[in-house]
Amino acid sequence: MDRPSGGPENRPTGTVSGSRATGARGTAAQRWSARLAFVAVIAAVVVLLLFAGLKSVTLVAFGAGGLVVCAACVWWGLTRRGLGRVLAFAAAVIAPVAVLVLYALVGLLWVVIVTVALWAVAVSAGGAALGVDIQPARTPEFRIATPRRPFLIMNPRSGGGKVGRFGLAAKAEALGAEVLLLDPAHPQDVVPLARRAVDEGADLLGVAGGDGTQALVAGVAAEHGMPYMVISAGTRNHFALDLGLDRDDPSTCLDALSDGIELRVDLGFIGDRPFVNNASFGAYAAVVQSPAYRNDKVHTTLQLLPDLLTHQSGPRLTVRATDVAIEGPQAVLVSNNPYRMGDQAGMGRRERLDSGVLGVLGVKVDNAAQAAGLLRGQHAGGLTALTAHELVVDADEPEIPVGVDGEALILPTPVHCRIEPGALRVRVPRHRPGVPRTKRPVNWRRLVKLAAGGSHSPDDTPPTA
Repeated sequence: MDRPSGGPENRPTGTVSGSRATGARGTAAQRWSARLAFVAVIAAVVVLLLFAGLKSVTLVAFGAGGLVVCAACVWWGLTRRGLGRVLAFAAAVIAPVAVLVLYALVGLLWVVIVTVALWAVAVSAGGAALGVDIQPARTPEFRIATPRRPFLIMNPRSGGGKVGRFGLAAKAEALGAEVLLLDPAHPQDVVPLARRAVDEGADLLGVAGGDGTQALVAGVAAEHGMPYMVISAGTRNHFALDLGLDRDDPSTCLDALSDGIELRVDLGFIGDRPFVNNASFGAYAAVVQSPAYRNDKVHTTLQLLPDLLTHQSGPRLTVRATDVAIEGPQAVLVSNNPYRMGDQAGMGRRERLDSGVLGVLGVKVDNAAQAAGLLRGQHAGGLTALTAHELVVDADEPEIPVGVDGEALILPTPVHCRIEPGALRVRVPRHRPGVPRTKRPVNWRRLVKLAAGGSHSPDDTPPTA
């Protein structure tokens, strides 16, 4: 694959996106936000102790116990059928309600509400104080020549008909692109279509469709070292989200044809098949293989999960990456660059698409106690998160179900996954919304330093894998 040469059309634009370069701007505001965070924490403790006294310990214990019981009951509900499932799910609802009723009976519900609200203020203010860490660094941008013969594949059914609703084909043709509209009644393999376009002189490939189709055509573009363009006409558009594209109006992605820049991003491979987002193994992959899943997702999932989660059916997986092994996980997610961990708002997003490593997330829960332990988040014992350049997923069966960018596949074991750093040249509009901000977990030690008047550097916290 060709690398940017540094010439007038292939050099960094100087707009390495991200706010890590903001340095100490807004230091005074950050210090006051840090102080507000600690005032809120102190206020929360004072309210709890002043109005609840020794009962505060009991309040906290009952609250934590309610969450633990709820999580355990959800596990029981997912691993049982019939009356046992109904009772378990009912208990999962009753447990937190019972805690709130207890708080109300002892006249301390308002204390709990105020305390929780103050903690929320503390976390929000703490995040604002460390705000320069919120915006992730983005991939360097390169100037490249305008394509002369772009070739775009469009799926009219994708995203509920976005291609037609936004007039994407006509707009692309007006910008000089050749457009191939797929026929929903006659499914076609997009890989030979893309390769034929390259043989006929196309100098850019692009797709308006789902992430599964995006990945296949992206693989052809990477194979030939040519630019690739994403048009966010799919249903979820996770790849477009992490590229900073506009998912609400896919027609804006066409601006890349006339006023575009290039990003060099990584491409994941499962065997020889490329993926732009992730490959999933285990329970979810097995569920989506069921013929009944498309017509009745909820019922099919609840019907299959008990046996899958308790290893009564489905393959028993083993994941090996470098010197780490995960034995018997119920679910494994391998992603093209790691997903955010540590805050719910950032889940499902990737800070970088050019880190050069796969993200690996394995979940192994064998009982209700371990299910409750998942409340600890990324520190849970049943949760394994790591990064790797390559890994192997093996099983006690010759073939296993795999979900690759939303496509349900059956692959022979062992399954090899790897990442090709910088393999994909993605052409995007020069002006685009950008990657959504996601907050890092509040670092209270750094907040103490900041509140006391110390300096704050956005680079002293490593990214979380």
